[in-house]
Amino acid sequence: MRIPFSVLAVAVAVSVGCATVVSAGSASAAPPKCSDVNGTLAGQDCVIQEGDAGYSLRIIYPVDYPDAQAVFDWVKQTRDGFVNVAKSPDSRTRPYQLDVEPTEYNSAVPPRGTQSLVFKVFEDVGGVRPQTFFKAFNWDQGYRKPIAIDTGGSDKIQPLFAPGTNPWPDIFSLVSAELEKQTGTKPTIAPEVGLNPSTYEDFAITNDTLVFFFDQGVLQPESVGGVQVTIPRGPVARMMA
Repeated sequence: MRIPFSVLAVAVAVSVGCATVVSAGSASAAPPKCSDVNGTLAGQDCVIQEGDAGYSLRIIYPVDYPDAQAVFDWVKQTRDGFVNVAKSPDSRTRPYQLDVEPTEYNSAVPPRGTQSLVFKVFEDVGGVRPQTFFKAFNWDQGYRKPIAIDTGGSDKIQPLFAPGTNPWPDIFSLVSAELEKQTGTKPTIAPEVGLNPSTYEDFAITNDTLVFFFDQGVLQPESVGGVQVTIPRGPVARMMA
């Protein structure tokens, strides 16, 4: 997976996997509070807004997501990392900006349902161009644990695909075909990218589809920004765990 340019994104990429595993084993811990990150509750959303002459940030996250601690840990890491960078002395010509928006997805296909939460992150810290990247959380309602492409060998994480299966050639083909529809041009994606499971680690599940989210520059040129691709679930459903 391509890591965005900023120091913030590097810090997030290192911490994300750990946060999910730790939270899955700490069910007895006190639930995190929106106020712990200086946020304000608006219904079931926590809204964090802050800034000064040098930066602005806005982060929204749902407080009722089942894996609440993992989401909170990622939000706090993202906010703290950005603020540390934004408050460092430099010769910036414009304020730094961070905007984080959530989208939720659900699946009720038997034998169990799933709940997905995907954050789209827009970040401008004075580079050549602003960066767009994603962070997805997926929850298995039946097994009551996170879903991931790579479980890291942990039994506290449910794999998206059954061990021993190889859905990546099918997914690569479907993603390439959908990108061609979106752009009108056949994409040029190296096999080492298109067949690499880590390329698809940010995903959402619905009854009929799998939705994949790709950071800026992973499948399309940097100038395109972040990319979202929806493929039918049917062709790979038999391989799902």
